[in-house]
Amino acid sequence: MNKKTLVVGASTNPARYSNMAINRLVEHGHTVVAVGLKKGVVAGIEITPEKESFKNVNTVTLYLNPKRQEEYYDYIVSLQPERVVFNPGTENPEFYKILKENNIESEVACTLVLLGTNQY
Repeated sequence: MNKKTLVVGASTNPARYSNMAINRLVEHGHTVVAVGLKKGVVAGIEITPEKESFKNVNTVTLYLNPKRQEEYYDYIVSLQPERVVFNPGTENPEFYKILKENNIESEVACTLVLLGTNQY
């Protein structure tokens, strides 16, 4: 099933996990949109530094440390995704609470592992 996914903290650097996730999500047939510090393109997906109002986002997958996530709290909640995946290093109890208050599921997991084990 295609789950439109927003990658937050996207990077054009192939050594970054956000970059690997974009590539893997595309390979698995998911619609991907991406927000990062700099514009760029990964696997045909444009990375924008703007907090665009993407529609029908099922999953947000985070690649920002908890401190850097703060400026994205309202933005992510406004998109009303079904879930937010907190990849290793992004765990954030404060944000879990905000998501729960807005009926958004939070999942501490690795997007790459979820895709690799068909649990995405």
